Amino acid sequence: MTQEHMNAATTVNAPVEVVFDVLADPSTHEAIDGTGWVRQPLDGKHLTGTGQVFRMAMYHDSHPDKDYEMANRVEVFDPPRAIAWQPGQGDDDSDLEFGGWIWRYDLSPVTPSQTEITLTYDWSRVPPQLREHIQFPPFDAQHLDNSLKHLAELAAARSEE
Repeated sequence: MTQEHMNAATTVNAPVEVVFDVLADPSTHEAIDGTGWVRQPLDGKHLTGTGQVFRMAMYHDSHPDKDYEMANRVEVFDPPRAIAWQPGQGDDDSDLEFGGWIWRYDLSPVTPSQTEITLTYDWSRVPPQLREHIQFPPFDAQHLDNSLKHLAELAAARSEE
């Protein structure tokens, strides 16, 4: 495969600021996740800027430990337009090893109460030695559509509060 990213887009019935706030709250990530791998946040931090690390409990049948942890570093933080993070691992936030894939959400207001969201999963920086053990992408595009559907439901519910 020559293309090393995939994306999906949708329009949600929620203001752009509400959608961004949902994404910047790691406690919503389990509900948004389209793969079923994400569990709960481990540190309860709301995302506030580039370089911040937030940790998530994860589960995958193919992982050697089944239950594991990801330390995600915020790569893009541009409220309310874009947010992205790069998953990694390691005990010390200042010394993490990253796999080379990034999750990115780009938000664009359509109307004051509607937002277009583009979700991109980019694995272009995954090194060859990791590709020997993990097939990329590790899921099909339907998982991105599922994530956007879940995000749309959460954001719409939050905007009605």
